[in-house]
Amino acid sequence: MATARGKFKTGLFFGSYNPIHTGHLIIANYMANHTELNEVWLIVSPHNPLKDKSGLTNMYDRLEMAKLATEHAENLRVSDIEFALPQPSYTIDTLTYLHEKYPEKEFVLIMGADNLVSFKKWKNYEVLLKNYQIFVYPRPGANVSEWENHPSITFTNTPLMEISSTFIRKAIKEKKNVQFFLPDKVIAFIEGKGMYL
Repeated sequence: MATARGKFKTGLFFGSYNPIHTGHLIIANYMANHTELNEVWLIVSPHNPLKDKSGLTNMYDRLEMAKLATEHAENLRVSDIEFALPQPSYTIDTLTYLHEKYPEKEFVLIMGADNLVSFKKWKNYEVLLKNYQIFVYPRPGANVSEWENHPSITFTNTPLMEISSTFIRKAIKEKKNVQFFLPDKVIAFIEGKGMYL
């Protein structure tokens, strides 16, 4: 179903997904099925310019885990679009590329309130604000009051998620049980490859 203006609204949820976990999936599902978005693409980023690359697992393993996690999910799909683009991946460049490839879609950025706090560090952030809507999900302790009345920014009632990939990687390294933090198929994939040990 397209929106009244005729454009199909696709939310873009960028992440390292190292590994993808239940928190990511709840946010993506909420955005795809409880807001005005028609679908959400989980875009696996090979390298976020604001993050250290050394701790990143192989991008194809991260992509495979995201696919396993979402294979039966409604209105969610996984994209490796950034794998073919120059690294590190800048959101503005990815959006320009997607806009040319899918002119019929209206792309909306999905980000956590913690990312919004550092948003002015993003490449061409003013252009992003001018040309795209941004749907924000809450994050613990993020002060975003300066953005509260911005016309391009929509604050959503997405459930607050405090799970992080860092926490999960540490738990796996310490051989702790991570059931329910990750989909079973993702746990099996991680165990099969001996990842994060």
